[in-house]
Amino acid sequence: MTNRKQKKSVSKKTQIQFKLFFRKFPAIPYIIKWFLISSIIGICVGSASAGFLVSLDWATNFRENHLWLIAFLPIGGLLIGLLYNYLGKDIEAGNNLLIDSIHNPKEIIPFKMAPFVYLGTIATHFFGGSAGREGTALQMAGAIADQLTKPFKLNESEQKILLISAISAGFGSIFGTPLAGAIFGLEVFLIGRIKYNAIFPAFASAILADLVTNFWQVKHTHYHIDSIPQIEILPIVYSIIAGIAFGICAASFSKTIHYATAIFKNKIAYAPFRPFIGGIIVSLAVLAIGTTKYIGLGIPTILQSFDQQLPIYDFAIKMAFTILTLSAGFKGGEVTPLFFIGATLGSALSLFIPLPTALLAGMGFVAVFAGATNTPLACMIMAIELFGAECGIYVAIACVVSYLLSGHNSIYNKQVIGEAKNSRYNNHIGKTINDNNH
Repeated sequence: MTNRKQKKSVSKKTQIQFKLFFRKFPAIPYIIKWFLISSIIGICVGSASAGFLVSLDWATNFRENHLWLIAFLPIGGLLIGLLYNYLGKDIEAGNNLLIDSIHNPKEIIPFKMAPFVYLGTIATHFFGGSAGREGTALQMAGAIADQLTKPFKLNESEQKILLISAISAGFGSIFGTPLAGAIFGLEVFLIGRIKYNAIFPAFASAILADLVTNFWQVKHTHYHIDSIPQIEILPIVYSIIAGIAFGICAASFSKTIHYATAIFKNKIAYAPFRPFIGGIIVSLAVLAIGTTKYIGLGIPTILQSFDQQLPIYDFAIKMAFTILTLSAGFKGGEVTPLFFIGATLGSALSLFIPLPTALLAGMGFVAVFAGATNTPLACMIMAIELFGAECGIYVAIACVVSYLLSGHNSIYNKQVIGEAKNSRYNNHIGKTINDNNH
């Protein structure tokens, strides 16, 4: 009896000590809980990104070795359209559904979003559409991570943090840029503001997901800027001029893709026919120009833009192919095409702006993306992760100028304006990009 009483006494003392400890350090339970959740997200999303990247490489290589497949792009589009029309209408909004769910968490995102967008993106690239990969990575990550809401009994506020962490993990692991991924997740859904209570889960998820992707020995593309001028007045002025061009390009892309999407929806009532018609246009265009340079991810051309001055029309043709592909209803993402558009535009601008070609290509790579997604901080960090810290000031100037010049436009309609870009638009605070444009 005495031993039992002693054990109970020790147990009570231990409980009291734990309570006192957690009162002194209230962040500890939060850190433990979210590190556990972030670990699960990192393992699952990092593995999903690795599998997706391997599949994407296979689809791209197979298509490039069997170019007759491009003739079947309309059939691929029709199949994608049928899949989403009859089985995936509730997930068709894609990235906008993720952003909307962060603002207004309601039901858990259906898990089917992950396999649907995976299949749709692989088919798009396999048959020769011009699309990216970030949209797929984010949607796979969001669909996988949101399944943890019920097991961990998360409330609405915690579900928002969960989705931000998922976006961070998806972005960081697909590009091999975990720091940029974390900031992108924190920055993308609310223009001008960051949700700081999600900062630990976002960084933990992004870093762990990137580690897991690397564990699977999946390689990311590396870029190099060989010459960076000293910080002086003239190079800064040139960077501002380049930033203006990148901002106009970003706004043009955002506006045009929404306009083209509206045309497809208004002119073609039956949704599966939209990617079918779009596929016909894209495949005929590839046949007409006689090159596959402007379809798929376009990584070889992006790398080329860092090494030599490219023609001024490369960015415009890639923009047209991407807008046609995605507005018609094919799956993928806009970001890698935006890297292509920005890098080739920057490379071409070296004909007029006396900065190194590779530096301008790197500036355009991230600055057009910054303007089109309203995520300048993530893009600055991405440039430092991809190109090195030496280019930081020039890249930062280009990203900020592009962000300001692009106005309240975005490839993501459900972004909410948390802080106006200037005082003239304070009445737009709290509105979505979609509301603002109407």
